[in-house]
Amino acid sequence: MSSFEDSYIRSKDDQDKLIRIRHTALRHIEGARLADENNELNSGLIAALLAEGYHTYSIPTEFGGAQISLPLFLMCQEQIATVDGPTALAIGWHHITMFNLAFHRLWKDTTYRALCNDVITAHTLINAADSETATGSPSRGGKPQTKARNTTRGYILSGRKIFTSLSTALTYFIVSATDEDTGEVSEYLIHKDMDGVSIEPTWNMAGMRGTASHDLVLDEVLLPKEALVLHRSQKPAGIPNVYLLNIPAVYLGIAQAARNEAAKFAASYQPNSLTHPIIELPHIQQKIGQIELELTTARHFLYSVAERWEHLGPSPSEENMRQIAPDLGAAKVFAIQTALSVVDKAMRIVGVHSLSQTSPLQRYYRDVRFGLHNPPMDDVVLQQLAKRLVTELEDQETK
Repeated sequence: MSSFEDSYIRSKDDQDKLIRIRHTALRHIEGARLADENNELNSGLIAALLAEGYHTYSIPTEFGGAQISLPLFLMCQEQIATVDGPTALAIGWHHITMFNLAFHRLWKDTTYRALCNDVITAHTLINAADSETATGSPSRGGKPQTKARNTTRGYILSGRKIFTSLSTALTYFIVSATDEDTGEVSEYLIHKDMDGVSIEPTWNMAGMRGTASHDLVLDEVLLPKEALVLHRSQKPAGIPNVYLLNIPAVYLGIAQAARNEAAKFAASYQPNSLTHPIIELPHIQQKIGQIELELTTARHFLYSVAERWEHLGPSPSEENMRQIAPDLGAAKVFAIQTALSVVDKAMRIVGVHSLSQTSPLQRYYRDVRFGLHNPPMDDVVLQQLAKRLVTELEDQETK
């Protein structure tokens, strides 16, 4: 346990959880390589995390779960990502979904309670299926082209969702669809075994291959009335999704893995022109020092924002949540910039060897690029920060 982690650990139980997740991940290093090579989930690691009960860490204790604090969740995600970034990102979407359901409590209590029970007892996983080819990222506000038809038998859904991370391991999908008659956008809870539900293996990207983010295809899926779990109009506007801090935690975990690989290489590589390993060279130490500076700064920023959220308490006001929104986005953007820079410096230390297919660095390089395309997007965050400054300056002028 590092001194950095110690500063955010609240109890012996928290420490034990983090250590167990770290050790669980470390047993599946080879699985991470094979998942990338075969473009599939690291199923061994996912099964091990489920056996450890990790999937319940976002379910409140009152519903039988083992819900943890936001900082501890981010540390767990970092630890998984140092071994397998795609698995961390993929299972992180399960947690984002469950954390948000617990926080907002917008579903009927019986529906939410039944889902929690199924996740706990049957080791099921869930993710929201929002993205579509025509609408792009859901954060941009596009209206789903997936259609819902209200009939006497129930709701009938048809459409296609892209980028459905963890697709082949999911039991439940929360699908957004537009009502054909009213135009209202609602969310529906769908089980993978329903007729007309299928996964089409379309994910074939350069990086994050182990997320299995394939297409979810809905072909005239008949749902009972209670499958409609939420009308989008019920969601409070302008409230940030704090659990998206999972994303910067994952990419900082990948950056730490790159740092470790570069330092290990530098400590062992000794060309015949030297009498010592290259880690003793001043310019190599400068690069390592710069990596440490960047990682330390980004991690402190991320966890200070997470702690600030924790201090708002279990029921923060909408005003407080809106005030913290720019910092949530800034932590993500800064973390991604840092992760990209760290991986680049790590590869410069290792040199051309880092581009070998046998080197994990080339995988980290491909995976870390995806942080640029996860929400919130850079332009949105920068606009939020600019608007906040303008508002603060205007307020100062009126005082």
